[in-house]
Amino acid sequence: MGLVKNLSIGILGTGFMVLATAAQANAVTLTYDRSIGSPGFGPGELFVPQGIAVDSQGNTLIANGRGVNPDGTPNYDLGNKIEIFNPSGQYIGAIGSGGTGPGQFDEPTTVDFSPVTGDLYSGDVYNNRINQFDSQGNFIRSFANGEFTPLVEGRLFFGPSGLTFDKDGNVYVGDFNGERILKYTSDGQQIGAIGGTRGTAPGQFQGVAGVRISPVSGNIFVADQYNNRVQVLDPNGNPLLAFGSAGSEPGQFLQPIGIEVDEEENIYVADSINSRVQVFDKNGNFLTSFGQPALDASGNPVPPPAFTGPPFGNPLDLTPGRFNWTGGTTLKDDKLYVGDFFQGRVQVLNIEDRAKVPESSSALGLTLLGLGATTVTLRKRRQQKSIVSLEKA
Repeated sequence: MGLVKNLSIGILGTGFMVLATAAQANAVTLTYDRSIGSPGFGPGELFVPQGIAVDSQGNTLIANGRGVNPDGTPNYDLGNKIEIFNPSGQYIGAIGSGGTGPGQFDEPTTVDFSPVTGDLYSGDVYNNRINQFDSQGNFIRSFANGEFTPLVEGRLFFGPSGLTFDKDGNVYVGDFNGERILKYTSDGQQIGAIGGTRGTAPGQFQGVAGVRISPVSGNIFVADQYNNRVQVLDPNGNPLLAFGSAGSEPGQFLQPIGIEVDEEENIYVADSINSRVQVFDKNGNFLTSFGQPALDASGNPVPPPAFTGPPFGNPLDLTPGRFNWTGGTTLKDDKLYVGDFFQGRVQVLNIEDRAKVPESSSALGLTLLGLGATTVTLRKRRQQKSIVSLEKA
């Protein structure tokens, strides 16, 4: 994804029920482990790292932005690759190149490996397609050519967003401005779609960003970016649960982008403008957060860069745990990889202490979707007015 301009605030529609329940909640702790990459335009340097994947050898693959010239025209020699780093974080090569031909990119975004075939799939924004490579990085095919919704008024981002797989190896890709998730076979034949209506009601979206399928239940988890919430759908796309609202308090979001789900169905969300990751249990209960905004010498948050300038915050704050927007994510072997959008790196976090802990019935909220249900509120909600900020495109 790239830069976007306006933050849209979505209010959840009627038909939600919040119930108190006694259950076991997961305790999760995130700690900083290391960083991969550094800001810049040379080999092994990153700008606007969006998609992240880890292969079977422990190498980290990072989709590296779209370069532009000072006048704003594309520069295919900058970025437009999937950069590869070995398990020690050393740069070892790239997949693809800038352009419009087979195996080339014009802004790569989401990237992931099929758990069935081992093939690598990546979104290609301005070429409006998905590129597929084998596990060695050899180009196989492009598909979904022209099937992603173009720019719409008020947004700068478009095209393929999150990408994930079901247990049969089918590919699910977010169509950001189409408010839907497209479903393909492993060889790129479209076989279905989920959603497609813009709105705030259950099953409607405003900016389909990250998409992940649970390895346990097959449920589909979606970062609903401009609605400032996470939605959970069953394997057929029927809405089950939604949580989140606009804001910066625990459990609130300012444009969530990346999303991950572990084998206990804990949910990890890159809360982009809040420059943090938040963790929730499978019922949407807040567990913990990690990360703070990058700061300047006076201790003020560093703003994101102007759309027409270099894609880095000024100044950079490369302190561990400081982000200038969190973005693309992946989860592998109890490590959470988080793109530090405007600081040209990926921060790797340890996932620890996932033990079961008791939680009282008065503190645990289970959010269910039920048509015509009455809304019962367990905690005070703060109403948010319009917030104007930079978005991601």
